[in-house]
Amino acid sequence: MKRIITLFTIVLIVPLSFAQIKKGTSMPSPDLELTDVVTQGKMAIKDYKKEKGLVVVFSCNTCPFVVGTPDFPGWERQYNDLFDKASKMNIGFVLVNSNEGKRAKDDSSEEMKKHADEKGYNMPYLLDVNSDFANSLEAKTTPHVYLFNEDLKLVYSGSIDNIWDNKRTEDIPYLVNAMNALSQGKKIKPAATPPKGCSIKRPVKN
Repeated sequence: MKRIITLFTIVLIVPLSFAQIKKGTSMPSPDLELTDVVTQGKMAIKDYKKEKGLVVVFSCNTCPFVVGTPDFPGWERQYNDLFDKASKMNIGFVLVNSNEGKRAKDDSSEEMKKHADEKGYNMPYLLDVNSDFANSLEAKTTPHVYLFNEDLKLVYSGSIDNIWDNKRTEDIPYLVNAMNALSQGKKIKPAATPPKGCSIKRPVKN
């Protein structure tokens, strides 16, 4: 019963729509400067790109899809491995926290740094003030991943893999497959999958 209740709770926070910017779209705000909470360095998002491209993962400190539950492993345990794989392919990799609605609490810059230190993040963990970057990409969830090529054109977006699907017959590493295809100059298929996770907490409008 505990397993059923936990999974049901998680399913409730999965968005039904996966509308997002389309494949081939240029990054809308490449000059937007974001602060890395770990190093306190600040530079334009485009400057995190490496020769082959850039992976952007919208993440946070508390979402069960990120940190895990007794019934779900949580995707952040893959972050360092994904970062290493991306680095070997000469692809940049960053995490972005756009939970402006929780900035005074669990997703403050202080808590972000603490979380990054505790989890041993090897990649930049960027603060997205007012959710501006998330809004420009139409990001929905934590996590929600975007893979851009060397020209900062979108080539894949959606989920890291399909482990959220209890009816799957095999594990499909969507993001790794997309990075491999990009690095080898091959067609990426699928180019989009439904992002699964908690909704990004935008600022509350008055």
